[in-house]
Amino acid sequence: MTAPGPDLHHHGDVEAVPGLVDLAVNVRAGTPPPWLREVLHAALERSAAYPDQARARAAVAAAHGRPEDEVLLTAGAAEVFTLVARALQPRRAVVVHPSFTEPEAALRAHGHAVHRHLLVPPSYLLTPPPEDADLVVLGNPTNPTSVLHPADAVAALCRPGRTVVLDEAFADTDPGQPQSLAGRRDLPGLLVVRSLTKTWGLAGLRVGYALGPPDLVAALAAHQPHWAVSTPALAALEACAGADTDGYARELADHRAALLDLLPPGVTPVGTPRSSFVLLRVPGAERVRQRLRDAGFAVRRGDTFPGLDPDHLRVAVRDPATSAAFAAALAEILERP
Repeated sequence: MTAPGPDLHHHGDVEAVPGLVDLAVNVRAGTPPPWLREVLHAALERSAAYPDQARARAAVAAAHGRPEDEVLLTAGAAEVFTLVARALQPRRAVVVHPSFTEPEAALRAHGHAVHRHLLVPPSYLLTPPPEDADLVVLGNPTNPTSVLHPADAVAALCRPGRTVVLDEAFADTDPGQPQSLAGRRDLPGLLVVRSLTKTWGLAGLRVGYALGPPDLVAALAAHQPHWAVSTPALAALEACAGADTDGYARELADHRAALLDLLPPGVTPVGTPRSSFVLLRVPGAERVRQRLRDAGFAVRRGDTFPGLDPDHLRVAVRDPATSAAFAAALAEILERP
């Protein structure tokens, strides 16, 4: 089923070509750290054997205080959305937008009609989706708005007869993760999706997992190919499960504040940014994006996200020196006719 409107398969990696400062991909720069590289190198020595998920699954379960039958290990968070589309037959599937577009793309590719529940600017805070929705998909913090929804508001979406797929790929960018629902076992139909991609810089490894009721996890696993997660990915899961990310999250908050302080007049942050990227409203954003490329910076266009218009750009949070160089280039571009 073809999706109307924006290109749901457009992602920031398309824009981050070699030679440009990458502000288009919202993955932490300078990762993985040396100790994790050693773990991955050691895992390569074991890669002649078929992958064994036991230790990684146990580590993830322990990190979130869950039984192992509530854990599904996957080849990245994106695989979870495909498994949901394969395993479930929703009467009314709702995707909360603006948000990561792969869940909707997966649902449509498997023949499901999708209703878009658009959040309202300037806050883009969560509002209740249609009451008759039996599948609701949303992110928290949300890509691309960087808005963090209150845990109570997200939990209120859960009810018997409804599956709520909660994308928490960026949850560990919030110090202490107080709004995460990854440890909640009392909410019916809640499936929490997590990823090592963003904080640990492992986009190319394809490693993630889902947490949910045993029957839902089993239903998704039935549609997963054998040995879906590689030995290096399992080693990364085991090593990173429960690792402290608060130091990074606090540093990120400081770097985000620096970026926002450096923005030139006429550039407006959307909502209250709380993650590793900010969504900006920039007059003439398409022209600005092209000129930023000429100046050596890649940023993510916003108009491929349902609910956003061409005057939006998503910018990854980097170190203050990089943000200062970007802001100076942006100010110069906006001053030119």
